[in-house]
Amino acid sequence: MDPVPAETTLEVRDRPVATAVLPVGSFEQHGPHLPLVTDTLIATAVADRIARAHPVRILPPVTISCSHEHAAWAGTVSISATTLAAVVTDVAASLRAAGVGALVLVNAHGGNHVLRNVVQEASVGPLPMALFPGNEDWVAARAAAGIVTSHAADMHAGELETSILLHTHPDQVRLGFTDADHDADDRPYLLTRGLAEYSGSGVVGRPSLATAAKGRGVLDALVTAFGGHLRALGTG
Repeated sequence: MDPVPAETTLEVRDRPVATAVLPVGSFEQHGPHLPLVTDTLIATAVADRIARAHPVRILPPVTISCSHEHAAWAGTVSISATTLAAVVTDVAASLRAAGVGALVLVNAHGGNHVLRNVVQEASVGPLPMALFPGNEDWVAARAAAGIVTSHAADMHAGELETSILLHTHPDQVRLGFTDADHDADDRPYLLTRGLAEYSGSGVVGRPSLATAAKGRGVLDALVTAFGGHLRALGTG
């Protein structure tokens, strides 16, 4: 599936929309079989599918975010939670000044906890926001797609993320993902000690169960779920 064509300023002028979508990824290790840009690829894939089904404007992705729990691995780069919140807040202010009525953050990195607070504060104005997918959206999408591993157990570079990339970017999935499974369901000190305390490879989950068909099913389910967030914002 070809990506949605990038718009010119004239096309934006002639196609006003009420809602903008900002993909938020990361630049962090995803085990030996997925690239550092995995979360950004997933966030942009979700946003691209949304744009085909709903009247929204897709913004360029935020490609580096809060990946401090992955700092033990080569290649990982982070910004502070304060910086990420400031970037989103500034983008929202610019959109509001341009007449856009709402902003949806399509977040593909679970460590971006600060985005929940940004959206929470935005509920009282001046620009309403939504955070998508929420936990409920991910759980429902997993079930619809036949993902076997639970949302809690499939934390990183596992069945879900590998399936999505097998569908959207199969050339980015390295050989050996079928042998990369690692179970670490109990992670009580993750924020304090980082992921290296629980996984030597950086994987938590079962990528061996991943298929492109599951990835397609997840994206299909998320596109359907997105309509509820537009209605909650009053722009659907």
